[in-house]
Amino acid sequence: QVQLVESGGGLVQAGGSLRLSCAASGFIFINDMAWYRQAPGKQRELVALINRSGSAHYANFVKDRFTISRDNAAGTVTLQMSSLKPEDTGLYYCYVQHYRSDYWGQGTQVTVSS
Repeated sequence: QVQLVESGGGLVQAGGSLRLSCAASGFIFINDMAWYRQAPGKQRELVALINRSGSAHYANFVKDRFTISRDNAAGTVTLQMSSLKPEDTGLYYCYVQHYRSDYWGQGTQVTVSS
């Protein structure tokens, strides 16, 4: 069974850093993986994605601040977040598409105070 478990969220001051991790199981770890986020009252939006070879794509609003990486042997995806802003606050989700189905983690909360 496909399962994604996020960790690493928390409360941080503006300008600080957090490192989010996603542990994946239930599938061969060769798929594109992604991080999304959703703030209250807003649509869920793509933050970053990474393919099996390590090539990454970032949303413009996080480029040069966030870095996505993966460890295929460990089955993990990481989002290193730096220079955090209050507008980065939200619930962050790990995502994978497997056999044409979408799978999401439970989310981890990131709160950035001013």
